[in-house]
Amino acid sequence: MIPYNPKNWLTLIFNFHSSQMMRNMIPTMLGIGILSAGMTWFFTAIVPLNMPEGLNIHTFVGIVLGLVLVFRTNTAYDRWWEGRRQFGALTNCSRNMALKLNAMLPTQDHESRQFFGKTIPNFYFALKEHLRDGVKKDELHLDATDYADELGKVRHVPNLIVAHMQDRINLMLRQKIIEGDQYRVLNDDLVTMIDVAGACERIQRTPIPISYSIFIKQIVIIYLLSMPLSTITSLGYYTIPMVMFTTYLLAGIELLAEEIEDPFGLDPNDLDTDGMAANVRAQVQEILIGGLGISQNIRLNKLES
Repeated sequence: MIPYNPKNWLTLIFNFHSSQMMRNMIPTMLGIGILSAGMTWFFTAIVPLNMPEGLNIHTFVGIVLGLVLVFRTNTAYDRWWEGRRQFGALTNCSRNMALKLNAMLPTQDHESRQFFGKTIPNFYFALKEHLRDGVKKDELHLDATDYADELGKVRHVPNLIVAHMQDRINLMLRQKIIEGDQYRVLNDDLVTMIDVAGACERIQRTPIPISYSIFIKQIVIIYLLSMPLSTITSLGYYTIPMVMFTTYLLAGIELLAEEIEDPFGLDPNDLDTDGMAANVRAQVQEILIGGLGISQNIRLNKLES
């Protein structure tokens, strides 16, 4: 995701040259512009076009097309926002679980603190890459964990990581490090993690139906190619820039919707899951491994004494 200041209008207006979306639109705009120039020249110099005055069908088709594109953009933004909500829920769940474990685990239990301090963020990193092209082992902190050798043997690494956290809290329950109520609280956090993974997979693996996407593109192209027929008589060669500008508007909306409907990728407008994962790692390790965990346990020991 590209950070920006929404109040700085001039910077945003003149930032189109660096936009990936704009670069993707240039071939389409040039192609439509060349076809419009040919049609304008033909119907002006060779066969003069005499369109009857009266009802302009392009006006009404344009209104309907605008409504369809608005619906398309809203649908894509709903997917983007739902992805942000799910990763926000995962961030809260990760911090909540770390805070609970910090209160439950003894200060001297460095092994469990190291395990959860690295495994909880590992789930975040594994999930964000699972929604892309595959998990990157170099992003995971695998020391003090016992599942490093299993990563290459499974297809769903987030499931593997949660399974090992489940095994660890089961072991803590049997060893009476935690009680039954505490186990249930921690288990709820693990369930939330799996639920978030499933919701994100649903978004990532269920694109807009192809028939809907094809139909919109066909209607946009037909509208743009037939537009000169309704404007040549009144605008003449000014039809060419007018059609290119309309292409910028309509094709831009469709390209923007395509870019944000899968919010977990690496496009400029996708979610900054890399930054969110790094923040979760820093916060969880501060709670369980850094000074916050030690100082909190010292305070609890003083209160108990």
